[in-house]
Amino acid sequence: MSVFTTVSADELSPWLAAYPLGDLLELQGIASGISNTNYFVTTTTGRYVLTLFEEHSPEELPYFLSLMTHLAERGVPCPHPVMRLDGVQLDELNGKPAALVTCLRGRDIIEPSATKCAELGRVLANMHVAGASFTGNNHDTRDVLWREATANKVFGFLNADDQVMLAQTMKRQADLNIQSLPQGVIHADLFRDNVLFEGDQIGGVIDFYYACRGAYLYDVAIAVNDWCVNADGSLDALRVKALLNAYHAIRPFTPAEQSAWPSMLPIAALRFWLSRLKDKYYPQAGELTHAKDPHHFQKILQWCITHQAEISAMWINAF
Repeated sequence: MSVFTTVSADELSPWLAAYPLGDLLELQGIASGISNTNYFVTTTTGRYVLTLFEEHSPEELPYFLSLMTHLAERGVPCPHPVMRLDGVQLDELNGKPAALVTCLRGRDIIEPSATKCAELGRVLANMHVAGASFTGNNHDTRDVLWREATANKVFGFLNADDQVMLAQTMKRQADLNIQSLPQGVIHADLFRDNVLFEGDQIGGVIDFYYACRGAYLYDVAIAVNDWCVNADGSLDALRVKALLNAYHAIRPFTPAEQSAWPSMLPIAALRFWLSRLKDKYYPQAGELTHAKDPHHFQKILQWCITHQAEISAMWINAF
């Protein structure tokens, strides 16, 4: 959620005339995130989020907009895309595909408690259950092939120890059959800055633009690696237990998922280590950008590799 494509109030006002949202009062760029251009748009009818898509083509985007509509209409606290007066959800602005969605209440948090991790587990499980009836299908753009290609691109920038760790983790992902695990719609980017809280309750889950069909357990691992991690890259057992237990109460984990859990966490960490390395060494130009530190996920990956027994014990103790 950065600003790569600039939009002025003079440009936005006539564009908004196609929507039943009233007159523009304020336009504010959102600097956090790394993929798309985002603005807060305040009109006489309320506050919305404008997204200009920097990487997705117009052909790809109806999937995400339809998915958010599907989930929002089934009680998942996520943005609801706004239709133009002619019934169209996807538009174009300043040469980029663009969409408006409702702006949800709440704010992201820095230090999640066990209570908030449990709330996340509950909402994530409900999202997986609600998404099971969604008929759309989308390929994971950060799949095994992407990870292999990206690993090759960044390999030469790493020191010898990190090259060994990367090679070991690439072999681990090759040995794990993710397709044998329960599958469905996953968010695939459920970090703290993509969840809005009001007190101890989630008011919104945002940024669905990596959503795809994938293993539910992979989505859980991505969340755990962000919500339950300590500053040194280790996992906090209390928060892990809270998240897994609350999720399991709604969508029970299978024995296959239990067996895959120790291997899934390193693969989830690998995906974000690689994406942050790619952003560091092959940056995308932007007016307001926020590149995230790849060392953060390097620490998480290292801990996950060297603490497999502890990870297994955390799972057993969660239920």
